[in-house]
Amino acid sequence: MTSKERFDLTVNHKEPDRVVVDFGSTAVTGIHVLAVENLRKHYGLVNTPVRVIEPYQMLGIVEEDLQQAMGIDIVGSWGKNNMFGIYNHEPFREFETFWGQKVLLPSEFHTTYAENGDLLIYPEGDLSVAPSARMPKASYFTDAIIRQEPVEEENLDPKDNLEEFSFVTDEDLKFWAESTKAARATGKAVIAGLGGTALGDIALVPGIQMKHPKGIRDIAEWYMSTIMRPDYVTAIFDRQTEIAIENFRRLHEVIGDNIDAVFICGTDFGTQDSTFCAPEQFDELWLPYYRRINDWMHANTNWKSFKHSCGAVETFMGRFIDAGFDIINPVQVAAKGMDPAHLKKTYGKDLVFWGGGVDTQKTLPYSTPAQVREEVLHLCDIFAKDGGFVFNTVHNIQANVPVENIVAMVDAIREFNGAK
Repeated sequence: MTSKERFDLTVNHKEPDRVVVDFGSTAVTGIHVLAVENLRKHYGLVNTPVRVIEPYQMLGIVEEDLQQAMGIDIVGSWGKNNMFGIYNHEPFREFETFWGQKVLLPSEFHTTYAENGDLLIYPEGDLSVAPSARMPKASYFTDAIIRQEPVEEENLDPKDNLEEFSFVTDEDLKFWAESTKAARATGKAVIAGLGGTALGDIALVPGIQMKHPKGIRDIAEWYMSTIMRPDYVTAIFDRQTEIAIENFRRLHEVIGDNIDAVFICGTDFGTQDSTFCAPEQFDELWLPYYRRINDWMHANTNWKSFKHSCGAVETFMGRFIDAGFDIINPVQVAAKGMDPAHLKKTYGKDLVFWGGGVDTQKTLPYSTPAQVREEVLHLCDIFAKDGGFVFNTVHNIQANVPVENIVAMVDAIREFNGAK
């Protein structure tokens, strides 16, 4: 059975010959560049600088040789530009990180250093404007710099928060046609983040790719606006959804069935023990727009709809189903109310659980390899029954996770698959 055939069974809630595995296909199922380098060394692969595929979180590309070593079934079709609006493909330049690792960044990814030594990153790599993000010296990833002007209620215009949402160009269409064709040629399942559908994702609200972001760009102000200015937010979501659906129509004409799933939205609705908003607010503010996007996609394509939300979102699971999502990620099993057996029994016929294979906050970084193995086998036993499970960790694998624990996880997946 091929990776693609295995994936097709899985997302249609049928049990394949073995559990489908994903590491590195999206910005929420990835591996930090340092962990990628450590894995390459462990498996005896060619020792070359790791390419940064997602610089905001410093995720590394998982090349084909490492995919083989880890038993990966899914690849990502990544966009033309990265989160800073910089062309994210060749040519690359070598860059040395604070932790002493040499990585590859796009040649236009220009940086400077602040007086305290922090790394400053610029939208579109333009050093003539204010930086949009910084990487503290002791950190392994970046933080957005909030550049919002003082809010004047009488001058607020939803168009200011729509500046980054536009119709795809002929150049965009050509890029996606070529990118997805190459991804499909791997023989693996393909997921793409086509862009424009992330409704209020706080990673995107600051507009780190924009030189002069307007509107509400402060994360705290945005959260308050969902309560204080719901009409403003819905005006943004309404127009954003119109643009997104038209873009999907144009993209589908050139992509067709070269992708299997679309990363729709990374907006988080959960904390460790609660939710960011009441379920009823979700019903009013987000659900209608998610449903419009997903209904169009299901009516016109074979693509599956992927929703990311961290945290204690058990009370939202039924609503994610109502909104038309096929897949939920990362399945944060250690959060309040996120009991894996309950989730599988209650929602497993309708939702594919993409993630939840091992806890990344405590187990993977701090436990022993034997404990990692035990948890992986336990969670696979729960989630894999009757299909509907793609193995991934609970969010990205971070920088300093012991490589022996990551390998123990990979070995446990193989052990589980061998016992089927």
